[in-house]
Amino acid sequence: MLLGSLTRPELVFPDLPAADRREVLQALADRVAGAGLVKSGDELFQKLWEREQLGSTGIGAGIAIPHCKLVGLSQGVVAVGLAPEGVDFGAADGKPVKVLFLVVSPSGSPAEHLQILAAISRWARSGQHAEKVLALRDPAAVYDLLQDEGR
Repeated sequence: MLLGSLTRPELVFPDLPAADRREVLQALADRVAGAGLVKSGDELFQKLWEREQLGSTGIGAGIAIPHCKLVGLSQGVVAVGLAPEGVDFGAADGKPVKVLFLVVSPSGSPAEHLQILAAISRWARSGQHAEKVLALRDPAAVYDLLQDEGR
């Protein structure tokens, strides 16, 4: 699964607020809802927050993969958010999160959900990717990097 195939330029948000985890997750949920990909930003936020309470989705190296499943979704959605100031996600390495991959999958597709999470995790752990992504401010440039690096 190529990382660039999971998202598209209009789902790259380079200017997320960085006050705290709740605020950044709400902002991501609202933007995904604003793109018409989910019915309710508030419902998406609640699902993301419930998942976050089970354990941090901060995987280290400045990257988090907040994720959940939603009823009524026809296909998986991956959005990329950048919070250059950093957000405390309680990641195991203690580093603030600056790059977020929001994954929302149909509730009836657990295999797809796991494949997406695995693809992002492999990409994140294979190099200094967070820094490369943060150096780009243009959503199309971030998307292009994900396309190139996923090969």
